[in-house]
Amino acid sequence: MKIASSLKSLKKRDLNSKIVKRRGKVYVINKKNPRFKARQG
Repeated sequence: MKIASSLKSLKKRDLNSKIVKRRGKVYVINKKNPRFKARQG
């Protein structure tokens, strides 16, 4: 999982990526290709 200060560019890397907020943190999740997981922080 990548940790980035901005997730907008990481979301654009794959069409199936979604941004979700869990426990106060912002994540990029991708069910079809889990390589693209990321967290903001």
